[in-house]
Amino acid sequence: MKVIAFARKEQGTGASRRLRIAGQTPGIVYGGTEAPVSIALDHNALYHALKKEVFHSSILDLDLDGKVEKVLLRDFQTHAYKQLVLHVDFQRVDANQKIHVKVPLHFVNAEVSPAVKLSAAVISHVLVDLDVSCLPADLPEYITVDLSNLEAGQSVHVSALTFPAGVTAVTHGDDATVAIAIKPAGATSAEAEAK
Repeated sequence: MKVIAFARKEQGTGASRRLRIAGQTPGIVYGGTEAPVSIALDHNALYHALKKEVFHSSILDLDLDGKVEKVLLRDFQTHAYKQLVLHVDFQRVDANQKIHVKVPLHFVNAEVSPAVKLSAAVISHVLVDLDVSCLPADLPEYITVDLSNLEAGQSVHVSALTFPAGVTAVTHGDDATVAIAIKPAGATSAEAEAK
């Protein structure tokens, strides 16, 4: 995905306010061997890009006054109640150094799992994203969690997930739970109804 930015000279609260009034969003690009650079981006393009999942979890091509560099979205601030992006942070990435990123989880086959089909269980998503470590070229857009074999009362853990080549999960402590099938109180299973 390509992001077009412009270098900005003026800094401070007043300069940022004038940028926002003019329909632009202030930001910064940092990391790597180069010094941090203050930038400005078109607000509407940035606002709509932030609504796309791929914008948050992929390497972006930042075109800064004609020079293209690989960056990763690290942070952004929005207004409390207006549809306004106040500031955005990008980090430069080196193709030879591993990066640490949160990648979204996509849950599939929940409707065909024995937990839902036979036991009328509800699948609760404990995690919606996962910290991973990989080289920039190996960064996946998302990680698929297959729930087709999940039984009622069982759970899926990080160790059961399949990761693309070169991608490892960064877990802190025990094997974290990703999803769990909970049978609601008063629900009857398909076997009990058949009797």
